[in-house]
Amino acid sequence: MTRLFSSPAKSAAYVVAATFFVALVPAEAQNARQSASSHGGMVAAAQPLATEAGVRMLEMGGNAADAAVAAAFAIAVVEPTMNSIGGRNQILIRTPDGEIHGIDGTTQAPWDYDYDTAPQAAYGYAVIGVPGAVAGLIRLHSEYGSLPLETVMAPAIDYAENGFRVLPGDALRQAAGAAQAREFPGTRSYYLKEDGSPYRPGDLLVQRDYAATLRAIAAGGHDAFYRGEIAEKMAADLAANGSAVKLQAFHDYEAVDSRIVRGSYRGYDLVGLDVPAAGTVSIQALQIMEHFDPDAMDDEEWAAIAGQALGIASRELATLGTDSAAVRATSKAWARRMAAEVRAPAGAGVSVGTDLFPDGAPLPPLDPRGDGQGHTTHLSTADAHGMFVALTQTLGPNMGSKVATPGLGFLYASTLGGYLGRMEPGERARSFISPLMVLKDGEPVLVLGAAGGARIVSGVVQVISRIVDDGMSLAEALEAPRVHMNGDGTMDAETSPDIGWTPEQLADMRALGIEVDETAEPGSFSRLHAIQYDRATGTWWGAADPDWEGSARGPTRRPGS
Repeated sequence: MTRLFSSPAKSAAYVVAATFFVALVPAEAQNARQSASSHGGMVAAAQPLATEAGVRMLEMGGNAADAAVAAAFAIAVVEPTMNSIGGRNQILIRTPDGEIHGIDGTTQAPWDYDYDTAPQAAYGYAVIGVPGAVAGLIRLHSEYGSLPLETVMAPAIDYAENGFRVLPGDALRQAAGAAQAREFPGTRSYYLKEDGSPYRPGDLLVQRDYAATLRAIAAGGHDAFYRGEIAEKMAADLAANGSAVKLQAFHDYEAVDSRIVRGSYRGYDLVGLDVPAAGTVSIQALQIMEHFDPDAMDDEEWAAIAGQALGIASRELATLGTDSAAVRATSKAWARRMAAEVRAPAGAGVSVGTDLFPDGAPLPPLDPRGDGQGHTTHLSTADAHGMFVALTQTLGPNMGSKVATPGLGFLYASTLGGYLGRMEPGERARSFISPLMVLKDGEPVLVLGAAGGARIVSGVVQVISRIVDDGMSLAEALEAPRVHMNGDGTMDAETSPDIGWTPEQLADMRALGIEVDETAEPGSFSRLHAIQYDRATGTWWGAADPDWEGSARGPTRRPGS
């Protein structure tokens, strides 16, 4: 298939929309740090300081789990608008012996939660659930890590204790949440200056209370957060402000095993995590796309097929949650049945589909839970011994609940209070989070995940398709423009300055009968941070999404040197 976006041009000045962020570093340095190769492992994350924390663990002799835990705690400090230790995570692990494991560290409704009588709100104390991120990271370290926890958490503690320079993107997001942050004394003291103004790009943000909290976790592990003084401070603050979360809810919380879901795509095996994650949705979308011949389509027809497949698969999220539902949703027979709903251009389908959008029929609907640009952070790690980790961590919307308990330093995620609709007692927050691995003959060839709310699955699926179907490199696949299906049957198309569909391509899409909405804001079509492994050369390739401020790097020195 001929693709106009197979080698997209990058502007020499690395111009990104001024409404989003202005790069603090030269273009050459920004581009260079976002793609890397190594023979000793790799870390790709959404903030360079988090990447460096993970790489430091690999250079000290740690494994991919150590690198992931270090990077995740670090990014919870240095990208505070997107994630926090007061949030949630989903973790997918491949061990050196080839086993696949999953950890569910999702925020949870208390077991005595009553949606009908609990307070409702768009943000604030009412939306806070039981945090799961710490439990998820501690379990990842205790079961798969090799370095002491104090060593692994040292970078995060250092960033909080001594400060870090706020990147432009996070400064913009902090400014966007400043009005709500001012309502809460803890948040106001941690994320606004003494005069009440938000931190600007390049400002030094020091959070010594956050450092003290992290230091306690490093010394005491899971119980320090969920059963000790930290839990008591959280529970007291929440109780004083009308939250439904009580001290017992912290005592009860545990990170649990995730359900592993599997599928395949054109000879490659797919492995992801089921509800409350959305790996099942990603797998089904790809298996629907498998029924169409990429070589018979041009760019615009491919976008139409991808958009419809994503829309159809995303409808499944509300029906999932049991083993039997996951088996059905990831079966080849079900994918074939769903592919029959796709309106395909002539020649693109094998034996399913009809003319594209006959009689102006709308695209399959999707009921997304997202907030425009989206939220969340993702990181991927790998080591020289064959361990791979894909870890997605989030607060929900920008700055989560907007609440930080005085004395603790971190923000809580949004979970309850109607943010995710009706929540039952003990229920964990469903989302489009989708850490995923692509394997060939049992060996990982691609480890990825994304940020971006409802658009996470869209990004993950399209990057995999471009690598498998078009033979793109990882960096090329991340640079290619994306589409996303909306609930009203329209399709958003990426048109940001450096990465976007051309006016000619948009016109061709519309000529196919698609109602296309153009979205120029960078970072709004999910942000992927991924690793590709070339078994023939023993090379790890890492790439950070060019629409964000992240980085990828492998170790440059031998462990312990």
